[in-house]
Amino acid sequence: MTIEGMNHFTVISSDLEKSKAFYSEILGLHAGYRPPMDSTGAWLYAGDQKHSILHIMAERPMPEQAPGVIDHMAFTASNLQSAIDTLKQHNIAYKLNRMQELGVWQLFFYDPDGAKIELDFAAEEPAPVE
Repeated sequence: MTIEGMNHFTVISSDLEKSKAFYSEILGLHAGYRPPMDSTGAWLYAGDQKHSILHIMAERPMPEQAPGVIDHMAFTASNLQSAIDTLKQHNIAYKLNRMQELGVWQLFFYDPDGAKIELDFAAEEPAPVE
């Protein structure tokens, strides 16, 4: 077996429309084809990619304890200043780190249901005006 890449993450949502709006307005993902299923949800896509990268499941109770050990989901992104401006416009708290060794920017924040998101930006991106 050879792993060729990450396929998608799945998050549970207490409000499907709120989650779709968050991932659309904040991350720029868009809803696309989702095959018929017995459950309610959405599949979100980035740009013109042909496979979904985030699945949202709704009408399922939020777990009392986190199932498993996944800490966060990370996406490669560009335009750090725009990302920070968007988070500020939506009053979303964030933490920005610069990895000293690589110079890469890491931007952390949470979705409406508490899923931790990391956006990684190239070292060449200018320092944002906060």
